[in-house]
Amino acid sequence: MVYPEVLESVIEYFKKFPGVGDKTAERMALSVLELTEEEISQFSEILVKSKKDLQICEICGHLTDKEICHICDDETRDPKTICVVEDYKSVFVFEKTGNFNGKYHVLGGLISPVDRIFPEDINISSLVSRCENLENVELIVALKPTIEGETTTLYLKKIFEDKNISISRLSYGIPMGAEIDYLDSITLDRALQDRKQI
Repeated sequence: MVYPEVLESVIEYFKKFPGVGDKTAERMALSVLELTEEEISQFSEILVKSKKDLQICEICGHLTDKEICHICDDETRDPKTICVVEDYKSVFVFEKTGNFNGKYHVLGGLISPVDRIFPEDINISSLVSRCENLENVELIVALKPTIEGETTTLYLKKIFEDKNISISRLSYGIPMGAEIDYLDSITLDRALQDRKQI
């Protein structure tokens, strides 16, 4: 052990965060030591408060500190254009683009029979209810291109196919700056299928 036991414990906690490895966890733990006791106390209070106060929006399933999130509450946004995402992290990513003026629906997972996650285990029934109360709805399915994402997308298509709802999905393909030689065959095939006129 290189560090004192207490500091090792702090490092181990930081390593629990996604994408945080040994080096980053060590830097974060050492940075915490540079904070004053008051700053550490404020930081811990903020963490406890966020865990206690944050909840799921009653309408869309996004993260909020109220019953209804600020996006669902925003009357300037188009309620008939709904972007369906796996989790609230995806909402934050879309919002950073500044280009989407519709609303969201967070599924809270993907259908995965192997992992015993079925349609009733994720937030699909509330999406159906939302769409029943609107006319001329467009669902934009923005799920990751995995077996689980495809399964969920196909399930959504099936349950909405008899309703007057337009369903589209994000285009998948070649990222900017990518070398064709390094692409996998599935990505290249999807890019060919989703090609556009220029």
